[in-house]
Amino acid sequence: MQDYIDLAEKNGVTLLSKGICQFCGANTKRGIHECLEIFNLGFQKIDFSNIENHIYRFLIVDAHTLQHPEIHGRWNNHFHLSRLHLIFEYGIKWTYELSPKLSEYLNKYKVHKQNEYLDPPEILKRGNITTTDIKDKSTNETECKDLIKKWALDVYCKWSNSHNVVDEIAKEFLNRK
Repeated sequence: MQDYIDLAEKNGVTLLSKGICQFCGANTKRGIHECLEIFNLGFQKIDFSNIENHIYRFLIVDAHTLQHPEIHGRWNNHFHLSRLHLIFEYGIKWTYELSPKLSEYLNKYKVHKQNEYLDPPEILKRGNITTTDIKDKSTNETECKDLIKKWALDVYCKWSNSHNVVDEIAKEFLNRK
């Protein structure tokens, strides 16, 4: 499995090790590396062992991935934006069981769409909320959940130029589900 440094290199991106996150603008001292550390720690204010809180894990992963597409494979954008679209536009109560089903569908979908790319929003304009905002501004579980919802919705809205593509994916996924 490739790590984010390899994928950035493959995508022709030099990762900066100082200052704010070069992709989302998170107020970090060690750039993307610190942004990923914060993301990987998972916002400890939420008890993710509670099944009702799993949705926040999905929202976190989707928001962070879509703010940093340069360190992921290109089909990740389709997956994460489609999932947010299904959650926000179709009211799907996402579960862990649905993720492999969406992946399976996208594997079939991309066979016929080899030249399809989702163009990410401009760097530093992929949402006004970042990992450091969640970490620094949430003092309890309720605030943390509210910020995560706002973060994911904000990032989702910034990708509006691709909503028509993921809406087709979502409709077909729902028909097959």
